[in-house]
Amino acid sequence: MTRFAASVQYDGASYHGWQRLKSGLPTVQAAVEKALSTVANHQISVVCAGRTDAGVHGCNQIIHFDTEAERSERGWVYGANSNLPDTVTLNWVTPVPEDFHARFSALWRRYRYVIYNHPIRPAHLPKGVTWNYRPLDVSRMRRAIGYLVGEHNFNAYRAVQCQAKNPVRNVSHLRISQHGHLLVMDIQANAFLHHMVRNIAGVLMTIGCGKREPEWAKIVLNSRDRREGGVTAAPWGLYLVDVGYPETFALPSRSLGPHFISAISVP
Repeated sequence: MTRFAASVQYDGASYHGWQRLKSGLPTVQAAVEKALSTVANHQISVVCAGRTDAGVHGCNQIIHFDTEAERSERGWVYGANSNLPDTVTLNWVTPVPEDFHARFSALWRRYRYVIYNHPIRPAHLPKGVTWNYRPLDVSRMRRAIGYLVGEHNFNAYRAVQCQAKNPVRNVSHLRISQHGHLLVMDIQANAFLHHMVRNIAGVLMTIGCGKREPEWAKIVLNSRDRREGGVTAAPWGLYLVDVGYPETFALPSRSLGPHFISAISVP
């Protein structure tokens, strides 16, 4: 058996999340496993770095799988892509040591949340961005994010149904940049709780439109009570853009997405 790592990009709008479902509803994992199984000529199961919710997108989701099939890296990529729907693509495939694990070897995950801030809803990429018609004050949002960087108990920023035993996470950076009508929230942490990024985005947009003061982000954090955190932001516009691993695994690098903002100088 050989273990391979791979990078997957996908538009999550038409899928019921990443994880394969017993109901047979379309998921990204099911699509990837079906394509890889066709190339391998035997059943393939994949493990991902982080499961994404329904509607959430991936630019560089990392997976691993084991196989007895002998195929070139190019053969895996082009073979799988020819059997995948237009909304899912393998970026690369590379052999890795047996001790590599897409989830447990990961050091950090990085997400971007893209907001289209304009009174008129966008006709293009309606599920590729989150639309907020209220004017957002980026300076207020930037004042709020300082309370969330570092290691904290994020119980108030996770979904009620989150099954993680420990709500403590370490956010290494949280930034907001503005590019015309687009606002990009960029966040990196060792790991994320269920709905954590969307709940942070919801709090920051509430602060940005003037409904709450920047200090509210800290009040919510210290409350450790999800009921204090306001509305969960929509999944549209949320992208898993990168996953970090020890350099010893030498995984291929990839420019951060999503591709429609790749030409923008996003820090």
